[in-house]
Amino acid sequence: MSGTGRFLLLSLFLLHSLVVVAGQEQADTTPAIKEAPPGGDFTLQSADGPVSLRDFRGKVVLLYFGYTKCPDVCPTSLAFMAQALNELSPEELAKVQGIFVSVDPRRDTPAGLKEYVEYFHPKIVGVTGTEKEVADVAALYGARYYEVELEGSAFGYSVNHSAVTYLITPDGTLRFIFPHGTPPQVIVEAIRYVLSGK
Repeated sequence: MSGTGRFLLLSLFLLHSLVVVAGQEQADTTPAIKEAPPGGDFTLQSADGPVSLRDFRGKVVLLYFGYTKCPDVCPTSLAFMAQALNELSPEELAKVQGIFVSVDPRRDTPAGLKEYVEYFHPKIVGVTGTEKEVADVAALYGARYYEVELEGSAFGYSVNHSAVTYLITPDGTLRFIFPHGTPPQVIVEAIRYVLSGK
C-alpha cells in the first residue's frame, strides 16, 4: 500500500475511533472522553525527578493515564504501546517517548511506577503527583477517572478511567487520540507520519 493509501486508512480509522470515543461510554463502564481536549504542558514526578512534557520537545510523545493495580486495560494498552515502539527503527525510537500518568496517586509511588513501566518498555516513564496535580493534568487532556470501592478486596478500591493513548507532536501539540485496542501498527503509522513532518 502506498504512503498516501496508508495515511487515508489511518485517518478513516482515527476519525471513526474519535466518534466512538466521544459518543458513548465503553462497555466496561470506563469513562469516555466527551470532546476533543486542548492538551498542554505539565510537570509531574518520576522516580528520577521532575518530568515535564516540554522536556521532550523535538520528540513524539505517547501519553497514557492509568494505574499500576489496573487488572487488564492498562497492561493491554501499555503492551500495545510497547509493541509499537518495538516496531520502530533505532533512529525513529530515539525521537519517541512514552509517558504513563498514574490516576491513583494515593497508592502509586514514583518508584513503583518506574518498576511497572520498565516491565513494558524502557522508553516509557511513569509519573505521578498530588491528587490535585494529577487531576489538573487529566483535565488538560479530557481524561476522566473515579474510584470504585471494592467490598471484601485487599485493594480497597479500583479506579475506572478513560482508556485512550494520546499522540503529541514534537512541538507539544495534541495530534491523535487512539482508543483502547487500537492496533500497534496504526500507532506506528501515526508516529512515522508525524516524524515525517506532516
